[in-house]
Amino acid sequence: MHTPSSQPENAVNILLVNPPTPDRAVWIRNQDRAGRRSREGMLWPQVDLAQLAAMIYPPYSFRIIDANAERMSWSAFERQLQLSRPRYYVTQLATPSLENDQHGVSLAKAQGAWTVAFGTHVSTLPTETLRSYPALDFVLVGEPELTLRDLVDTLEGRTRERAELVVELFAGDSPASPRVLPLDLGGIPGLGWRKGEEVVVNPPRGLIRDLDRLPLPLHEALPWKKYVMPLLPGPFTFVTTSRGCPAGCTFCVKHTVYGNTVRIRSPEKIIEELRKVATLGIRNIHFYADLFTVDRVQVVDLCQRMIVEKLDFRWTANSRVDFVDEELLALMKRAGCWLIDWGLENASEAVLRAVHKGINRAEVEQALAWSHRAGIQNWGYFIIGLPGETEETIRETIVFSKRLPLEIALFFLAAPYPGTPLYHQAIREGWLPAGGWEQVDMDGKTRLAYPHLSTARMQYWQRRAFLEWALRPAPLGTFLKMLLAHPRTLRTAWGAGLEALRWS
Repeated sequence: MHTPSSQPENAVNILLVNPPTPDRAVWIRNQDRAGRRSREGMLWPQVDLAQLAAMIYPPYSFRIIDANAERMSWSAFERQLQLSRPRYYVTQLATPSLENDQHGVSLAKAQGAWTVAFGTHVSTLPTETLRSYPALDFVLVGEPELTLRDLVDTLEGRTRERAELVVELFAGDSPASPRVLPLDLGGIPGLGWRKGEEVVVNPPRGLIRDLDRLPLPLHEALPWKKYVMPLLPGPFTFVTTSRGCPAGCTFCVKHTVYGNTVRIRSPEKIIEELRKVATLGIRNIHFYADLFTVDRVQVVDLCQRMIVEKLDFRWTANSRVDFVDEELLALMKRAGCWLIDWGLENASEAVLRAVHKGINRAEVEQALAWSHRAGIQNWGYFIIGLPGETEETIRETIVFSKRLPLEIALFFLAAPYPGTPLYHQAIREGWLPAGGWEQVDMDGKTRLAYPHLSTARMQYWQRRAFLEWALRPAPLGTFLKMLLAHPRTLRTAWGAGLEALRWS
C-alpha cells in the first residue's frame, strides 16, 4: 500500500463516509437498509458509521463525513477528501444510488486510498459489485464491524503471521497507484477482495452473538445537530436495541444480512448509551431496530428503568401490530414514547398473505386504537405494487388508510431489492424488465411490472394514494407543522410531493 511519507496535518487513517446524494436530495441510508429518498425530510443519524468508528479507535485515527446531513456538494466533498487524505475510505453503497455512491469511491481511489464498501447491496452481490467497479478494493459482506477491524489490522501489520504483505509500487501516472500482493487476506471471514485479476469472496462471518460486547457508538463524532425528524423540535439520534426480526416479509431487505435471527441488547447497555447521548444535550431518541418490540421482556425492563431513573427522553420506535398489547403501549408512553412507526403495507389480506406479512386488518385497527388511546401518535407505512396487487386493492388500501388513527401515512412502491425473496420471485416470474439499480427506489421508482399492472400505473397510484390521504384537514395541519419546524430540510422532500400533482 502506498502511504505518503509526510501526510497533511488533517490526514486520517480511516475516513467513514455517507457521500453526497443524487441531486442534493435528502436520503435515508443505513448498513442494514437498501437506501431511499426521504420524502418526509428525515435525516437519519449515521450511527452505523459511529459504530464502525468505535471499532477502529483508538488504534487508528478517523473522521466521519456525513455529506447528506451537511448538504454537501460533490465539489465540496472532494475538497474535504483532499484535506483528509485517508489511507482507507469506508462507505455504504446503497442500491438506488449505486452509481452516485461509486463516484466517491473513485475520487478516493484516485488519491491512493484503499476503498471499502459495506451494506445490503454488496452483501448480496459482492462478486458482481467488485467486477463492475474497479476502483473498489474491498467489500464487507454481512455485519461489517469485525470484518473492517480485521481487514485494517491485517493490512497495517497488527495481526499475527498472516499479516505479512509484499508491497510493490510501480511507476505510473500517479504515485498513488499501489500494487499489493496480500499473502493471506483469505483468512478474513466476510471479506470480498481482489487477488490479482481474480475476485475472491471469503467464507461468511458469523453474526455477532452478543451485541453488548460492541463498544458504544461514537455519537460525538457525528454532526448530530444536523439530524432532524418531522414533528421533532431539536436534534435526535438513534440508539440500537436489537438486530433482526422473526417475520418473513418477502420484500424486507433484512434477509440479506440478518436472516431470521434476532439478537437483543440488554436494557443495562441501552441505558448506558442513553446516558452518553444525554451528555451531548440530545434528548430525542429513535430506538432503532428491525422490530423494537420483538422481545417484550426487554422492552418492559427498559421502560421501567427509564421511568425509575427519570431519564427525560422523548422517543420513537417501530413495531408490528401483532407484537404489542394495550398494557405494553401504555408503559411505553409513560417512559417517553410519543410516536410509533407501523409497517401496515396493504389493506388486502390476500396481498398480505402473498408477501408473508402475517397480520390482518383487525390486528391493525386494534393496535393503532390502543396506541391512540395511550396518547402515542401513529405513523403508517404502506406499499403499492406488492405481488397480488390490483388497482382495486390499491383503492381498498387508500380507503382503509383514511379510517385509521394516523398522524402521518406514507405510500411507497414495492422495490425488489437484491437478495430479498421478492427479488428472487420477480426474477422467476419475469416481473423485472432490464434496467439499472437506480430504478429501484421505494420513493418513486420501481423495476417491477406485472402483466395486469404496469410500472407506470403503480407509480401513478403511489402519487395518488399519498395525495388522497394527505389533502384532508387533519393531515394538512400535520404536514404544515413539519414544514414550519424544518423548512430547509423538508424543501427538497416536498418537491416530490409537488411533483406528484402531475398525474398522468
